[in-house]
This record gives sequence, C-alpha cells and structure tokens, in this order.
Amino acid sequence: MTTLPIRQTVVDLCVELSQRGHFSGTGGNIALRIDATRIAVTPSATDYLTMTAADVCVLRLADLAPLEGERAPSVESGLHARVLRARPDVQASIHTHQPVASACALLGRDLEVPPGALQRSLGVRVPMVGYAPSGSSWLSSKLARKLRGDINAYLMLNHGALCCGPSTSAALQAVEDLETLARTHLTRLIAARAEQEPHRQPALRRVTDALAG
Repeated sequence: MTTLPIRQTVVDLCVELSQRGHFSGTGGNIALRIDATRIAVTPSATDYLTMTAADVCVLRLADLAPLEGERAPSVESGLHARVLRARPDVQASIHTHQPVASACALLGRDLEVPPGALQRSLGVRVPMVGYAPSGSSWLSSKLARKLRGDINAYLMLNHGALCCGPSTSAALQAVEDLETLARTHLTRLIAARAEQEPHRQPALRRVTDALAG
C-alpha cells in the first residue's frame, strides 16, 4: 500500500498550522499513524512551504528505523513515538511552538480546563512536562510519565506544546483549543497583576489588547 496519501496529509497539516500561526520557520513537527507498525513524520529542518510528500519520513514505530523518505526525520520523532505507542487510539501527534501556549509553557504550571467543549477536546487539565533538551530521550521519557488516555494536550517547559487526537481534525482542534485556553489564562493573570500594581496598568492593558487581537 502506498504511503504517499498520508505523507501528503502531513504536508497539508504543516501548511495549515503555519498559516494559522502555530508553526513558524521550521519550528514544529507532526507524526501520523499509518498502521500498527509505521508512522509518517515531518523531515528535519525543512521549510513547510517547500516540503513535498516525498520529503516526509516513514519510520517503524517500534524503534524509529527509517523505511521511506530521503531526508532525516524530525529530532522530535521519539517524542511523537512515545505518544503513539502509549495511545493506540491516537492517529495524530502535533508539536508546536504556538505563541500563547508557549508563553504559558514558561510558567511551569499545569492548566486547569473548565467543563465544556474545551474539556472534551483537551481533557480535565493540561499537564506541564519538565524541561529537557529538544530531541532528547530525556524529554520523551518525561512526557511519557505524564501521558494519560483522557488528556490530549501537554505543555513542555520552555519548549511549547504537544497535542494529539484520534484524528487529524481532532488533533488540530486540540491545538486551537489549547491556544484559546492559554489566552484566557494569561489574560486573567495579567488582570490580577494590574489590580496589584495600578501603575503598570497602561502597559499591561497593551499586552491584554495584543492577546485579544
């Protein structure tokens, strides 16, 4: 069975995430499950707008052995593989440096998710994964300890976010919903700071306006 259609889906998702502002430059990567043994992963350091389906790497899920693709796979392939091995229900795993959630990833705390649509998409909370260098087995093992079957979004300290879902559309929705949650959280923190420090209110109001925009 040809893997080109699902590799093209990786390309299309990268372009869409870039257009929505969640990917920039070559920052961000995706893994899609092909079947029980194979995944399709974005290539390393490749511009999303020039990427082709042939550039997308096919790896064996068990050990990340390369099966198809001429380019080196993303250094975060191990991160995605941890998710896809632990969660057989997950079809898509997306690692972003989306702007507002990445700001929350600097704070070092979990985000609680209110009941309703956001909770159905993300889970009851967004856990914070402790810092480890990008692309390291240390980072993927830290994420693995936080993984739960009912949570689809994770913040990584100083390193953006990872969202997943049972379909590409669900994973993409989790990315959008995480940004909405993070924006609400930061807006509340800024409002509380403005109450405590009235002399900073004009500057803080500009930050809030930027978040709202």
